[in-house]
Amino acid sequence: MTTDTQPMAAQVADSHQPAISALRPEASSAPSSGIVDVVNHGRLKPGLIPLWVGEGDMPTPSFITDAATRSLAAGETFYTWQRGIPDLREALARYHERLFGRVFSPERFFVTGSGMQATQIAIRLVTGPGDEVLIPTPAWPNFGAAIGVNGATPVDVPMTFSANGVTLDLARLERAITPRTKVLAINTPANPTGWTASRDELAAILAIARRHDLWIIADEIYGRFVYDGSAHAPSFHDVMDETDKVMFVQSFSKNWAMTGWRIGWLEAPAHFGQIIENMIQYATSGSPVFVQRGAIAALDHGEGFLGHQIARAREARDIVVSGLQATGRVSTPAPVGAFYYFFSVDGVTDSRAFAIRLVDEGNVGLAPGSAFGTGAGEGLRLCYARRHDDLHEAVRRLQAVIAAL
Repeated sequence: MTTDTQPMAAQVADSHQPAISALRPEASSAPSSGIVDVVNHGRLKPGLIPLWVGEGDMPTPSFITDAATRSLAAGETFYTWQRGIPDLREALARYHERLFGRVFSPERFFVTGSGMQATQIAIRLVTGPGDEVLIPTPAWPNFGAAIGVNGATPVDVPMTFSANGVTLDLARLERAITPRTKVLAINTPANPTGWTASRDELAAILAIARRHDLWIIADEIYGRFVYDGSAHAPSFHDVMDETDKVMFVQSFSKNWAMTGWRIGWLEAPAHFGQIIENMIQYATSGSPVFVQRGAIAALDHGEGFLGHQIARAREARDIVVSGLQATGRVSTPAPVGAFYYFFSVDGVTDSRAFAIRLVDEGNVGLAPGSAFGTGAGEGLRLCYARRHDDLHEAVRRLQAVIAAL
């Protein structure tokens, strides 16, 4: 039997191709993104307002692109240091010193081809088949998928939603630890919920890790996006010693509008240096020098731009939260950090179906909560790092669809 989309000749040819079952299960079972499913449904819809992915709408500022252009003009197009050029690693140390008020060694910083690659390297350093990693959920889906691709098992630890926001039950976190647990994966401020751990909570999580001899992989990528006037959210840097088993995955994407540049960094104990360098070597052989020159400009000259982004996001958050709460069907409080509003709509239990409906009827793209793990199935994630007139219009459209429920 043939179909319009697959002629008999193609089917015969396919029958002679290697079977998917011949692949490693870690690869063949890697989940597709629930966010991308919705994006693909509405990607080409005219006039759609896309609030589904985790990036702003501002292009990279010229002081960064100019630095990269100068590097290209100077002929910096050759292989380079696998760990990152010394200038960038020193700039990372300076940036952390300004932020946390103490000295950092450049030897703790390793330049990666994205925050995602930093995450993969950290996971591969300390987990493997049979190991477990605890992840408070809802959580960024790529973390759990990267753990699974490495042969380890992500274990969801559902967070609690209440009228006061999202909380992590630390006793529940500790009860989830088994002899196979190797890592606590802590993202704060969190994607998708905006949950932001206090300094005391971070100290308590660190104490749990110390008691059970666990690693912490800290994703503090949204650490600058807080709305109480602080220079940064509470960080494990505030409570740890250098001897603690903590690694930080980071990215240039969010702070400096560099999502398409694909550059990040891993902060880890300096004596891991050769091992991490080897892992970079066998993956990407390092990041382009001209990209790293742009990253240096971001770190050294980007505070004004970042401050503008945070102020803009604060106003955007208020537009979105007040507009959706005005429907009477949304009561989720405003997020403390990051630039997402993760909310539920009274009466909506299937977030994927509702996200598709919002595309079809409202021409607005949101990410379904079902993509973010246990306890998130009824929610929706809206990225509000966007121009305010678009957000006003998106809220108007969302209000109309919600009113029709």
